[in-house]
Amino acid sequence: MKDILNYKGYIATIHYSAEDDILHGKLEGIDDLVSFDGRSIDELKKSFKEAVDDYIKYCKKIGKEPERVCKGSFNIRINPELHRKAAQQASVLGISLNQLVQKAIEKAVICDEISRAKTRKRVKVA
Repeated sequence: MKDILNYKGYIATIHYSAEDDILHGKLEGIDDLVSFDGRSIDELKKSFKEAVDDYIKYCKKIGKEPERVCKGSFNIRINPELHRKAAQQASVLGISLNQLVQKAIEKAVICDEISRAKTRKRVKVA
């Protein structure tokens, strides 16, 4: 998993520049480029929250939806052998390949959400 920050439902990927000796990040899941930086973790987190708040205000000001619109369809590229096996599995289950892929994504997302919830519970107890 990448290093990420989460605030108000927005996520950002975080990177370190050894050349500049600075942490930097960018908001993901939006159509615009919003970046931020900091020399310490606290400074980075503060800069991230300010970037999110500023972006939301800006979008509201110009009447734009801040999140990228997900239409519910996308193309994927996979190994042809995996494609063949998935199509066969879908046939065996009596569902479409699209339904099989949707179920696999749902399972991956739900498993990740459960894993994060368990991690949060462990942290709270400690």
